[in-house]
Amino acid sequence: MKQEWLEKDYYNDLGVDKTASQDDIKQSFRKLAQKLHPDANPDDAAAEERFKRVSEAYAVISDEEQRGQYDEMQRLGASGGFPGGTAGGAGGGFNGQNIRIEDLGDLFGGAGGFSDLFGGGNRRGGPARGHDLQTRIDISFPDSIFGVARKLPLRGDVTCDKCKGAGGQPGTGTTICPNCSGAGSTISSGGFFQSQQICQQCSGSGRIVTEPCVQCKGRGTEYKSRMLTIRVPAGVKPHAVIRARGKGAPGAKGGPAGDLLVTVNVKSDPNFGRRGDHVTTTLPVAFTDAALGADIAVQTLTDSVTLRIPAGTPSESTFRVKGRGVPVKKGKDGDLLVTVNIVVPKKLSRKAKKLLEQFRDEHERIGAGS
Repeated sequence: MKQEWLEKDYYNDLGVDKTASQDDIKQSFRKLAQKLHPDANPDDAAAEERFKRVSEAYAVISDEEQRGQYDEMQRLGASGGFPGGTAGGAGGGFNGQNIRIEDLGDLFGGAGGFSDLFGGGNRRGGPARGHDLQTRIDISFPDSIFGVARKLPLRGDVTCDKCKGAGGQPGTGTTICPNCSGAGSTISSGGFFQSQQICQQCSGSGRIVTEPCVQCKGRGTEYKSRMLTIRVPAGVKPHAVIRARGKGAPGAKGGPAGDLLVTVNVKSDPNFGRRGDHVTTTLPVAFTDAALGADIAVQTLTDSVTLRIPAGTPSESTFRVKGRGVPVKKGKDGDLLVTVNIVVPKKLSRKAKKLLEQFRDEHERIGAGS
């Protein structure tokens, strides 16, 4: 659990109720991510900041375990959570005393118990990890079946080439942070306990640069365009999310980068569909071929095969072409499912009409005699 969870309303950030299902959470996140994505709002700092909050909220409450921990922390914060105390105000805590988080360890199983619950203790926080980023790519139906590598243009913060994210001019050193005296964190009082937070001036490193980098002005990051290759695996399903680790926003002061989450949108195909690991298609068949039987060419995703249509085949019959569906790494490949659609001509020549009338009369005579 993290201490900052007490101060954040992730459900409000995502615009969902606290009892929302995972499907509702996912749907709301996708809608907000598309609306607030930096690519859709260039040079809009407010949209970018909200996009980060939405991404952070989704990362927590889309995970059942983290969501449970977050809900419990919110409950404790709202109710006081402990005998004789409330979450804030005068007289909070244990009978009005100021209690440090690390002093409560014995109540929660000894050292590390309560301190770990709130991310506190005497541990120094390291450089903050960068935020996860969200984007989307569109691929064709065949590419979703066989896989594809796509170049993805991105625009945003990247690690500074000159200082490698350190924020200082190369060749210069660092000095102890005056805000936290080198601890990497600061202590603030918040009701019944004192909370420990990562120092905002040094981002948890305990030190600050003596001479800021001239290229990034000490930020450690630059705003620029980059090109990333994303490999979409064979058999990917619509709306699947591919995680490119370490390809998200860079961390502060050399901290690890976040991940890039790529939602895959599979374009519809006029000739093919999908059912699990099977590819589906429809085959138009003349009613005479359906009645008499025929060998008909069927187009697959890669080539053409010949399908035997037995005599008397009714419409909506489905035939299976083995191994022409979704490739499966470990197991049996999917099949191509071919559904017959019998085509009746709208116009007939005089001769064809006469022959069909003779056929109908013959068919009725045989039927009457049986």
